[in-house]
Amino acid sequence: MVKIDITQHILVPKHTIVSDKEKKEILEKHKVTLEELPKILKTDAAIKDLKPKNGDVVKVIRKSPTAGEALFYRVVVSD
Repeated sequence: MVKIDITQHILVPKHTIVSDKEKKEILEKHKVTLEELPKILKTDAAIKDLKPKNGDVVKVIRKSPTAGEALFYRVVVSD
């Protein structure tokens, strides 16, 4: 059986887990709490190989025709 790495697909944006320091800076800059960030499931195929933990913040970098790159942040949850 062939395993396909979906993270290499052109339509899947880059996902990375941010450091605790960067997480704190993001929350302070945007004046939000972890509970207010959009959620992403720990089992999501795009981040599964990053071995995320609940409460981790994932930075999603999407290509944008107007901005070049657009940053989005998601908090990792179980359900």
